[in-house]
Amino acid sequence: MTAPSLALVCPAGTPAALDAAVEAGADAVYCGFADATNARNFPGLNFSPVEMRAAVTRTHRAGRSLYIAINTFPRAGEEATWHRAVGNAAEAGADAVILADLGLLAYAQAMHPSLRLHLSVQAAASTPEAIRYLAQAFGVQRVVLPRVLTLAEVTELTAAVAPVETEVFAFGGMCVMAEGRCQLSSYVTGQSPNTHGVCSPAGAVQFRREPGGDVTARLGSVTIDRHSAGSPAGYPTLCKGRFRANATTGYLFEEPTSLNAADHIPGLIKAGVRALKIEGRQRGRAYVARVVGEFRRVIDGAVAGGFTVPDLARGLASEMEGGRATAGAYDRRWR
Repeated sequence: MTAPSLALVCPAGTPAALDAAVEAGADAVYCGFADATNARNFPGLNFSPVEMRAAVTRTHRAGRSLYIAINTFPRAGEEATWHRAVGNAAEAGADAVILADLGLLAYAQAMHPSLRLHLSVQAAASTPEAIRYLAQAFGVQRVVLPRVLTLAEVTELTAAVAPVETEVFAFGGMCVMAEGRCQLSSYVTGQSPNTHGVCSPAGAVQFRREPGGDVTARLGSVTIDRHSAGSPAGYPTLCKGRFRANATTGYLFEEPTSLNAADHIPGLIKAGVRALKIEGRQRGRAYVARVVGEFRRVIDGAVAGGFTVPDLARGLASEMEGGRATAGAYDRRWR
């Protein structure tokens, strides 16, 4: 079977989610080890080295690829943990590792020269000069582009950095912070998404029911939101909390809105983008199966000359954070 012109790269935080992604039509699945080396370091998620080897075997047996995200930045004096993760990925037979740290790129290139290197979105590489340098210096073969770029910028970058492949996010959470530069969570909880792999760690999250039935959400000592009785209460992250300032209450940093770039699939194919990425390693197998299946259908239709975005938007409405999606992802800057 001829490979599609736009590969679908899908999340898996558990073995069950990995199987669901493969069954739903993922061309590649990305996973992480159960430690601070990946940016979704939450209890109950991710893979031990033994589980990862088994995951690679199952994925390859199905004719798909598996990428391992080692996309946080090593903490001073603890580099051995990240070096060990790169070694475990190579030993497991991963098709690529997704790295953000320059020192780790240099280590992987030197110690595992046959290991394919992808640049994580956490590295925030968004200029031809930066991407060309990383390709020349470390042998990076694919770069995951920041979500803030417009379709015109993605098109220009993809042409300028060839033969380096580009990959873009298609569905999942938006973030107000520059990729890999978030300090909000670490300011409140002492744990950084960039070095510990946790944004709003579960141990700092509190929900409290008020006397009138409302639910107050807190992160550490900071009140993030208050929900009326019976309304859904989302996971409290600082950037998507509601705060009171200047006598006004609202989303001061960012509203809980999802990225959905499905309507740009034909443009991304035309631009020469190599892969479309679904966000959500912290989500369950039902989410993975549904989102991957819908995007598989739309990509195949776009490649064949058909296009069914309205159906996709309706089918995924319930999976969007806050129940709504960006009006036109990649249409305008999110700066």
